[in-house]
Amino acid sequence: MRTEVAKKETVNHQWFVVDAENVVLGRLATQIANVLRGKHKAIYTPSVDTGDFVVVLNAEKISLTGNKVADKVYYSHSGFPGGIKSTTAGELLVKKPEELLRKAVKGMLPKNKLARHMLKKLKVYSGSSHPHEAQQPAQLSL
Repeated sequence: MRTEVAKKETVNHQWFVVDAENVVLGRLATQIANVLRGKHKAIYTPSVDTGDFVVVLNAEKISLTGNKVADKVYYSHSGFPGGIKSTTAGELLVKKPEELLRKAVKGMLPKNKLARHMLKKLKVYSGSSHPHEAQQPAQLSL
């Protein structure tokens, strides 16, 4: 018996929709990362993008456990001396809730070119509507 290796041309990408209302950020991010990588499929190959598209709705209603709203800090640096900026998870949840989920999922993907391609298949929206109805996304059970 031979092990099948997926090829880029033969992979069929599906679309899934997830409602993030009252769901814990980390638990949701791990499941989304697994779907983006394709680990839920039998043809999973680490060197090929076998994952699916994920549409996340209600990102502003996501929940954080413990005291992470005040204590969890995200840093960014411009590259210039003194160019470090910090933002708490609570500020990010109010200003850009889509970016909070995107950062959590990005941290759970591998650090390579393939992961950057996988992250482009994540579509996050604050409201309960999305422009991807033509793709007929299926509901992803969590």
